[in-house]
Amino acid sequence: MSDCQPVDLKAEEMEKVMINKLIAKIKETNAPVVVGLDPTLSMIPEFILEKSFDEYGETLEGAAEAIWLFNKEIVDKTFDLIPAVKPQIAMYEQFGVPGMIAFKKTIDYCKEKDLVVIGDIKRGDIGTSSGAYAIGHIGKIKVGSQEHAPFNEDFITVNPYLGSDGIDPFIEVCKEENKGLFILVKTSNPSSGEFQDQLIGEKPLYELVGEKVALWGSECMGDEYSNIGAVVGATYPDIGKTLRKIMPKNYILVPGYGAQGGKGKDLVHFFNKDGLGAIVNSSRGIIAAYKDEKYAKYDQKNFSDASRAAVIDMIEDIRKALEGRGGS
Repeated sequence: MSDCQPVDLKAEEMEKVMINKLIAKIKETNAPVVVGLDPTLSMIPEFILEKSFDEYGETLEGAAEAIWLFNKEIVDKTFDLIPAVKPQIAMYEQFGVPGMIAFKKTIDYCKEKDLVVIGDIKRGDIGTSSGAYAIGHIGKIKVGSQEHAPFNEDFITVNPYLGSDGIDPFIEVCKEENKGLFILVKTSNPSSGEFQDQLIGEKPLYELVGEKVALWGSECMGDEYSNIGAVVGATYPDIGKTLRKIMPKNYILVPGYGAQGGKGKDLVHFFNKDGLGAIVNSSRGIIAAYKDEKYAKYDQKNFSDASRAAVIDMIEDIRKALEGRGGS
């Protein structure tokens, strides 16, 4: 059915399937974590802002340069510890074209460091619009006789609200490029239940979406897991346990750790018994760690050292939780 099925691919091609690469990186680092690169100007140390504004003025270009320098320093101090990063596109789009240039520079630099890049874009449309989003972020576009990969993330987040019409074009590009999706199933924000928890018959909507993600995922498998994953918030651990059973072969991207209240002990049921199946995101808790009293010994000049310390603490928290869960 799918040109992503393992039986149709040679061994060297399977190494290029993005979920296989992500899992290999998770095993290599022993760290099922992703750093969310979601900077705001208020997070950026004064010395970086001053340097950027001196060169570009208090302009969109100056703001974008500050974001880029901030990201680069954090990546330099954490890339050896982690398998992946997740830049949130809204934090870059707000600065217009210069911000999008910073987004692209961040992606390219992270890939130079051999990090898997999850573009948190939450797109969702139908037909050619979804296809164009997919091409722009994980696909290739033909210009004359040349092909280009515009943003070139490895995974992207997508919104399934429009149904299969909105998801199928993304899946087709995933199949062509051996890249992946994380589809919103149960998000971490407090009001997510206004729609996601509503009963459709006897099941909440998020369960029906989870069932659909499992079906979509079966069309694009890697060795053990699918290139098609799900987003399930750390703030709803009981729901995570239910959805883990519904989507056994889909990786779960888990936002909500740290600043939103999620802890390692809340996350054990997001993982399968093999210790795989989930990757946990922390954004503010890592990139703005130097502002946290816990890391007060690091000043602004050493902000990225605080980020490294926060990554190490997060990894240890999750490891201890998984080691302590027994045979659950």
